[in-house]
Amino acid sequence: MKDLPVYIETKSRGRLDEIIEELEDRLNPCVLCPRQCRANRYAGETGYCRAPYDLYISSVFPHFGEESPLVGKKGSGTIFFTHCNLRCIFCQNYDISLFGEGQRYPYSMLASAMIQLQERGCHNINLVTPTHYVPQIIKALNMAIDNGLHIPIVYNCGGYESLEVIMLLEGVIDIYMPDIKFLNRELAKRYCKAEDYPDVVRSVLKEMQRQVGDLKTDEDGIAKRGLIIRHLVMPSSVENTKEVLTFIREEISEDAFVNIMSQYHPCLGTDDFPELSRRITNKEYTDALYYAESIGLKRASNH
Repeated sequence: MKDLPVYIETKSRGRLDEIIEELEDRLNPCVLCPRQCRANRYAGETGYCRAPYDLYISSVFPHFGEESPLVGKKGSGTIFFTHCNLRCIFCQNYDISLFGEGQRYPYSMLASAMIQLQERGCHNINLVTPTHYVPQIIKALNMAIDNGLHIPIVYNCGGYESLEVIMLLEGVIDIYMPDIKFLNRELAKRYCKAEDYPDVVRSVLKEMQRQVGDLKTDEDGIAKRGLIIRHLVMPSSVENTKEVLTFIREEISEDAFVNIMSQYHPCLGTDDFPELSRRITNKEYTDALYYAESIGLKRASNH
């Protein structure tokens, strides 16, 4: 019998209802992320992320462009949530994260979407930018479990998470997939208006690693549980990349699954940042790969 996702046991113990209640306590006023806006979203207020109380989703589909252990043959069941608590000036999904283009999804509709992705053969449910909607998502997950959901949940985020919220998600999330952007405070402040991002992401990644460990796959190479780390190589930021990779090697795991990404390109918000007005060079990218290998990261490459 195949291993079931962790949320099955958590629900069977009655713990999932408790987690939902504790998460909802952090929603009004909203302290779901490190910005601690304290917006009363239930009353119509929006904070830094500009997300309303109700769930808004941009798209739901089997994604074949994610990391190979997520995609397999049938795709990763990807759900793109609107808005974002980081709002990076270089975001390539700005229509979703900055402008909030999407439609309202009641809980039952999201639960049905999860089941439909499973029925289409997707290997997991991939929650993209879930940070500011966590209580609502877990309520929908609770309904989906009642309807037979039994594939892993992927928490696909920017790394700027509330440590307390991530701790609450133990026993709910099977695969964490944070994108660790900066360990340089000035870069985090300049590009994300989050000077504390380096401190936050360090503690959050350590907690994620504690919960799920290194990525584990089945006999077909499909991800079942563990940590997938993304890092986007950016122009003229070689020292930041080295610092990120060193942190992963020394404080997370030498066996950490790290996707070193090369797809940066200038977009909407980079006009006033001349250093971001170009793509990365081939040398900048190959140097990042070489550095990862040189420090002993065994599973770091372009996945």
